[in-house]
Amino acid sequence: MDTRILLQIFLRTYMVGATFNTKGMQNVGLAYIMEPGLRALYAAEPRALKRARGRYLKHYNTHPFWTPLLVGIFLSMEKKIALGMLPADILPKLRSTTVYTLSALGDSFFGGSFLVLWSLVGVNLAAAGYIWTLAVWICLCFCGLQLFKMYTFGRGYAQGLSFLQRLRSWNLIDWGQRLKLMNGFLVALFLLQAAPAGGLWTLVWAACAGLLALAGFMREWDRFLILAALVLGGLVAPWEKIFAFVSM
Repeated sequence: MDTRILLQIFLRTYMVGATFNTKGMQNVGLAYIMEPGLRALYAAEPRALKRARGRYLKHYNTHPFWTPLLVGIFLSMEKKIALGMLPADILPKLRSTTVYTLSALGDSFFGGSFLVLWSLVGVNLAAAGYIWTLAVWICLCFCGLQLFKMYTFGRGYAQGLSFLQRLRSWNLIDWGQRLKLMNGFLVALFLLQAAPAGGLWTLVWAACAGLLALAGFMREWDRFLILAALVLGGLVAPWEKIFAFVSM
């Protein structure tokens, strides 16, 4: 496929959510993204073009960061369908499985780990007064994300579904857990920076920050037990005496 058309398709992936709706969610955006590629593949077959457009007007919803990869895979499959190497009815079946699997992975890794890390590092740098370092950090993360999108789009188009095996070897779920542990430390670090300084207050805030970071290593059930213990302790604690003692 022509490089200009591929570039046009890639740039359109940034608008996947521009026409979000409650019925098909991102389906109109996906159809808009695929349009240049479908017209190039089925220019001489109007009926085949109409059927191909219909394949992308059905329900579609995934994490936006995965859209370039999925579009690359869809283009690779459409190219094989146009050449008669694949039956057209196989695409909707494979699409549903792939889209929903990547949607869950994207919400966990990007939404629950990477973007949180991006924000927490920025917040800590801002709290510490490193404004220029914060600007560099934001630019690095933003540019890295764009490179990731371009890479996955190109690999998805070149390798098709086989690239998913490569993606599986990245172990993004495990990396997401590691990033969440780092996020626990970053929250604790911010708490120490934002806490009132001096006297026993520093020790109190440091203890709270340590418990918060420790919670990142624990299982979900253990975290609930610690939270319940803290809430019960807070209800029965003699706060007037504690505040009077700490403020001495």
